[in-house]
Amino acid sequence: MKFQVTTLCSAVVLALNTSPAFAEQNKSSVDETLVVHAQSFDDYKVDSASGAMRTDASMLETPQSVNVIPEIVLDEQLATTLGEALQNDASVSAGSQKWNRETFYLRGFELSSTNGYLRNGHSLFTHYMLPIETLDRIEVIKGPSSLLYGNSAPGGMINMVSKKPTATPKVNVGADFDNLGSTRYHVDASGKLNESGTLRGRTVLVKQDSVESRKYATGDNRERDRFLGYGVIEADLYDWGLLSFNYEKTQDNAPIDSGSWLDLNGNRIGDKETIRDAHWSFINNDVENFGADLNLYINTQWEAKLSYNLQDMKRHRYDSMPTPDSNTLVDGSYTMSPFDRHDHWKTQAFHADLHGNFTALNVDHQVLLGTNGQFYDYAQQRVKGSSISVQPGENPTNPGLDYNNATSTYESNNHFYGFYAQDLITFNDQWQALVGGRYDMYFADGKNSKGEIISGANDSQSFSPKAGLIFHPSYNGSIYANYSESFNPVSNVVNDDNSVTEREPEKSRQYELGTKWELMDNRLLLTGALFDIEKENISITENGITTQNGTQRHKGVEAGAQGQIADKWFVMATGMYLDANFDKHDKYQDKRPANVPEWSGSAWTRYAMTDSTAFNLGMFYQGERWADNANTVKLDGYVRFDAGASHKIKSDYVVWDFRFNIENLFDKEYVAGTGGGGEYTTKSGSSTGVINDVHFGNERRFKLSVNATF
Repeated sequence: MKFQVTTLCSAVVLALNTSPAFAEQNKSSVDETLVVHAQSFDDYKVDSASGAMRTDASMLETPQSVNVIPEIVLDEQLATTLGEALQNDASVSAGSQKWNRETFYLRGFELSSTNGYLRNGHSLFTHYMLPIETLDRIEVIKGPSSLLYGNSAPGGMINMVSKKPTATPKVNVGADFDNLGSTRYHVDASGKLNESGTLRGRTVLVKQDSVESRKYATGDNRERDRFLGYGVIEADLYDWGLLSFNYEKTQDNAPIDSGSWLDLNGNRIGDKETIRDAHWSFINNDVENFGADLNLYINTQWEAKLSYNLQDMKRHRYDSMPTPDSNTLVDGSYTMSPFDRHDHWKTQAFHADLHGNFTALNVDHQVLLGTNGQFYDYAQQRVKGSSISVQPGENPTNPGLDYNNATSTYESNNHFYGFYAQDLITFNDQWQALVGGRYDMYFADGKNSKGEIISGANDSQSFSPKAGLIFHPSYNGSIYANYSESFNPVSNVVNDDNSVTEREPEKSRQYELGTKWELMDNRLLLTGALFDIEKENISITENGITTQNGTQRHKGVEAGAQGQIADKWFVMATGMYLDANFDKHDKYQDKRPANVPEWSGSAWTRYAMTDSTAFNLGMFYQGERWADNANTVKLDGYVRFDAGASHKIKSDYVVWDFRFNIENLFDKEYVAGTGGGGEYTTKSGSSTGVINDVHFGNERRFKLSVNATF
């Protein structure tokens, strides 16, 4: 794996600047700049979030359900993937993991890879395993969120907040290992880059080689090779502004594992460890993110924020594509349909916000006026090989395909602009109201009945309102109600009679009633919410004609606790009950969506025996779920327990942190998620009696980590 020279240079500079001698020499200047405290148990509780309001807003003044997963919990769990992080929120459930990426459902609605995720408030394309070592926290924003971000899913969005430079010098170097032979080495260096501390930087480097227990027909375990490089520089522009630039590069290479198979009785076909994909199949991802942010302090009441982000992703997918056939249930045989494919995604996004505080008619206003846009471009090259019939245990020969000899190519692009306004109105110490609205313009080409590309055929416009009311019965609590909407553009459809259905955007609306309380001297945050979400304009096809008469409705209750519950006991716990249903659909009438349990819960606790030694216990529960939207196979519910212990050793210049974790303490076998597609049918339409794209959770694993902080 080739490390980036510029990233390594940044790490060396930061490490030199954060040496003890340098820190002592510049002690006086550090006192005058931002000083970030070291991580402590108190960091279990997070007092504010930025994604739901596009400003750093107090939880009690945010009329919306938001759960924040802090860095300390990710570190304690030795989490390396977004899925391992999101298990700490019961409103999130997992789906497919094939093609070396993860999919998730939030409040029962699947999050799209194009508009379900944010990084620092920017839309993030997620067709790869998202790194989390660069994150300060993860914000789970629940419910329709189109007001500030445009087209999005009704369940909400995931906002990943990156680590920022600190004026306090700090270097963290660590390594972790597991019993299968996986390794991860990482460096996190932060500090000031000039004597005054007006220029600060931070870099994160990660090298990971992970080993899975599942094996190919050759007997080789699946292994994943990942490199992550991240750098950010932040500069104070005297007293009138702040400018920052960031860069992140991910190289993630791994052979393909498209998951296990089940019969229609829910029984696994074959053993758990066998991978049907060919050992020569692989996906290589190369992702770069460039970002720039400028904050302008107009005066003490008004601030402008300008930001831009460019994401460039290249994927080489050499796939054997194993699928069931009519003989799979008889003798275990199946078919491979190999192909070689290269994908190139390029996404550019910008935001321009104006924040202001003023008083009018004895009423305080916190106003946000803004605009944002996104430009999306995609290109694909692909070449197919001949089908291969495979018997269990066989190792098919690599067909030697090359996408440079592409027999098919494809290109697409779209873009949108949105304009929004939001006002948080404070009437008095007890009452606040939030009002806002957004107008969106979405531009995309489409096809006519002859298959010809028509410019602007899929253009659409949408207005998304939001309103909320907050009542503060006391200084440490709030009760809120909100109404919000979201939209998702969809393309036109050519019907069987060659007519064209010009589809409107899918629309969703939510009513939510919730409460938030800070208890035990503000050391514990308790939250609860009732919600009712309805998604309309879902496309259904009857007698060869597509209409938008489909509806889907999800109603539920959520609760959470985060912080300190006793002198030495800290907790992060969530729970949810969800009633989800396709109210009107041509295929899934009165069915429950796949991968969406009725009951779910999570808890992660830390008990500090001493200032140096602590123990952790985790519990993650998913109730019964359907493996597919047609509700043909039900997956058993499960409870998984994790455990951990840590010990710190401090000296004059370094703090050593040793951690030992056990994932899946009792070695519970369970299905983590599926693709949701149901029974696989052949190209000729024949039934196979097989559900593919099924992903089991990890067996019991032992993990060890060593970290040194200077």
